Amino acid sequence: MPEPKPQRSYFDWNATAPLRTEARLAFEGALSIGGNPSSVHAEGRAARRLIENAREQVAALAGARPGDVFFTSSGTEANMLALTPAIEIANEKRPRSRLLLSAIEHASVRSGGRFAREAINEIPVEADGRLDLGALEEAVAKAPLPLVSLMQANNETGVVQPVAEAAAIVHAGGGVLHVDAVQAAGRIACDIAALGADLLTLSAHKIGGPKGVGALVRGSEDLHIPDPLIRGGGQERGLRAGTENVAGIVAFGMAAAAVRQKRDAEAGHMLALRNALETGLATISPGAVIFGVGAERLPNTTLFAVQGMNAETAVIAFDLEGVAVSSGAACSSGRVQPSHVLAAMGVSPALTRGAVRVSLGWETTSADVEMFLGAWRKLATALSKENRGIAA
Repeated sequence: MPEPKPQRSYFDWNATAPLRTEARLAFEGALSIGGNPSSVHAEGRAARRLIENAREQVAALAGARPGDVFFTSSGTEANMLALTPAIEIANEKRPRSRLLLSAIEHASVRSGGRFAREAINEIPVEADGRLDLGALEEAVAKAPLPLVSLMQANNETGVVQPVAEAAAIVHAGGGVLHVDAVQAAGRIACDIAALGADLLTLSAHKIGGPKGVGALVRGSEDLHIPDPLIRGGGQERGLRAGTENVAGIVAFGMAAAAVRQKRDAEAGHMLALRNALETGLATISPGAVIFGVGAERLPNTTLFAVQGMNAETAVIAFDLEGVAVSSGAACSSGRVQPSHVLAAMGVSPALTRGAVRVSLGWETTSADVEMFLGAWRKLATALSKENRGIAA
C-alpha cells in the first residue's frame, strides 16, 4: 500500500528536529518532580537523580565520563563557555594566545567568545568545504598555545570535517581543540576520544530533545575553565550557575539514549532518501549544483542551487507548496543572508544567492521526497520560463 501523501513535508531538520516521543514522555514525567536539585531533602534528591541519570546518557552519546558533561541552555552557550583564553590543561596556567577557527563555523563560534577580535584568525577551507589542514598547521606553528575551534560537520553543506587529523596538528603545537558537534551528533559517530577533541558541544533540539538545553563535554578532567560565563550558586560543579532545567535535561538525556540506539538505522534511512532526492533533483534540473558533493557529508543534508534562482523566493515558493526548506543556517532571525560557508568555498556570489538547504530526519518518508520533487518541478519550470524571458 503506498504511503499517504503528507499535508506538509518538513525538510529543515538541521534547524531543529521534532521532539522524539521518548523525550516528550520523559519531559512530561519530570515536570511532576517539584524539588530543587540543589536541595538535600527527598524531593531535591529525586530531582538530582534525574539530572545525573541524564548526564550519564549524554556522556554515553559523546563517549565521555558523566563527570565531564556540563549542561547549558544551548549549543551557543556551550560554545561561548568553551571559547576563552583562560582554558587550563594540567599545570599549564598561561592563557591561550589566539583563537583559530575554520572559515565555515557557526555564527556563535565566529563571534569569538571571550577572545579579542584581534586575537582571532580564520583558517580557510578547500573547494569541497573541508578544512585546509596545511593552512591549519601553518597557523598553529605561528600561535603559541592556541585554542582551535572546528565543527565536526557543517550545518549548511553537511560536509564532515577532518577532525581527528586536525586534532593531531593542534596537539603537536601545544593547542587545545574545541569541536562543535551540534549537527553531527546522532547522525554520525561522535566520540570525543576518537575525535581527539578536548571540548565538545552538543545541543538537545538537534537530536530530538527540547529546545533550550545543550552541553559542553570535556575530554579530560585535567582541563579546567576557571572563568564561567554565569556565576552564582555553583551549579554544574561551578561551571554554570543557575537552577537546572530539570525537565529539559531529562528529555535531553532520553533523546541522547534513543539516538545512540537508533543512529545507524536512522542514518541509513536518511541516506537512502537523500540519494533519491538528489537523483530526482538532477533529473529535473541537470544544471543544479550540489555543494560539497565530492566530500563526505552527513547522510541527511543537501545544499543546492540553480543559476538564476533566488533563495528567498525559492523558500517561499516551497512553503506555499507545503514543503519547509531553508536558505541556510536558521540563526539570523529569519533573515536571508549570503552564505559565508559558500563564500569560503569559493562559490560565486550569483550562485550563492540561490542556495537552498534541504535536511531530512528519521521521520522523513519517500512520500515527503516525492512532495519535495513535485514542488521543485513547478519551481524549476517557472524559473526556466523566467530565465528564457530574460534571455529574450
